[in-house]
Amino acid sequence: MKKVRKYFVLDTNVLLHNPESINSFEDNFVILPMTVIEELDNFKRHNDELGRSARHVIRQLDQLRSKGSLKDGVKMENGGTLSIVVEKKDMPGTFMDMSVPDNRILAVAHSLHAQGERVIFVSKDINSRLKGDALGIEVMDFEKQKCNFDELYTGWTEKIVPAEIIDQFYKTETLTNPDFDFLANEFVILRNQDNPKHSGLGRAVGPKSIAHLNSKFEAVWNIHPRSKEQRMAVELLMHPEIDLVTLIGRAGTGKTLLAIAAGLECVLHQGNYEKLLVSRPIIPMGKDIGYLPGTKDDKLNLWMQPIFDNLNYLMRLQHKLDEGTVQQKIDRLFKDQQIELEALTYIRGRSIPKQYIIIDEAQNLTPHEVKTIISRAGENTKMILTGDPNQIDNPYLDSSSNGLSYTIEKLKGQPLYGHVTLSKSERSPLSAIAADFL
Repeated sequence: MKKVRKYFVLDTNVLLHNPESINSFEDNFVILPMTVIEELDNFKRHNDELGRSARHVIRQLDQLRSKGSLKDGVKMENGGTLSIVVEKKDMPGTFMDMSVPDNRILAVAHSLHAQGERVIFVSKDINSRLKGDALGIEVMDFEKQKCNFDELYTGWTEKIVPAEIIDQFYKTETLTNPDFDFLANEFVILRNQDNPKHSGLGRAVGPKSIAHLNSKFEAVWNIHPRSKEQRMAVELLMHPEIDLVTLIGRAGTGKTLLAIAAGLECVLHQGNYEKLLVSRPIIPMGKDIGYLPGTKDDKLNLWMQPIFDNLNYLMRLQHKLDEGTVQQKIDRLFKDQQIELEALTYIRGRSIPKQYIIIDEAQNLTPHEVKTIISRAGENTKMILTGDPNQIDNPYLDSSSNGLSYTIEKLKGQPLYGHVTLSKSERSPLSAIAADFL
């Protein structure tokens, strides 16, 4: 039986989300409406990740053009064929307002559909997918870099065992058992099958072995973990052989506070790193950063206010100083370049050695952006990604497609990587009920 080749019509946001997406539809037709090319042309001038993605796609298309006519279709290495289609006034579906770019893109998909082709419209924009579905076109999100958030790796597991296994664990530094099968750096709660209160907490140091948590990490910067999950997080944040850590959790679970506390401890007290570098993506809930007053540093300081709040709290906790003296100490740390705040836009292209890097609100990054950021890590650099995949401000991402969730799913089990999902809000009773009920 002859295989029916599909026509995948790609929206602009798919190419900006993943500039390699044109290579993801093997042995099928990839269709780019002319409007998509025009929108890429508008984005290519931007000095950010969207601009870089647009330029990357344009370069790929130019390389394909050297192999033939993009109008007639060019064969790609994966067996697929890519074409650029110019919208026409007499296309089926042009009853829509054709001054709207999304409608012109949909008109191309609708025209191919009217010709009897198997058409799939691919878009990260929910509203565009709703329009396509209303036109009778098969629609889909770009699925290649998605994971199942409901089944996302939590970083820890519970194992029911006989009492003698737990007793043996407490008598030795490392417990090895042929019945164990754990991922690297996965935390394990051994629980007595007859008495659930009799338990032990360890970290996997091999598929069949677990070790006790390091007693040196019972507290960090005068912060004592309030839950087993926070204790796991501190273990990862402080462990010198774990270079990449991800922490996810709802508001108030302490992920950012613990990360900054561990960073201060490692940089200022232990001297393991030269600098604490903190950054977060600029995804405004109101006006864009460009509308804020002042210089770049002034704007960045306003956007980084949650980081300053945590620094202020930690400094007061450590030194028991008044507000004015605490601010002077923080200012000194910035002046001495022991702490640095930077916009993610300026991290690309850098090689960052010997630094403790925290990327806050990482759920607003695409998988491609997270890969770009992690690849900036130089020798002896530790990187922490924190965020809440249930609170995403990027309109083209969700809990399953964002870069933070994708990183957790793809890197689980790697020896240099560790993860913990924090579930209990520790900020305040008010914060907890807001997270639970609002």
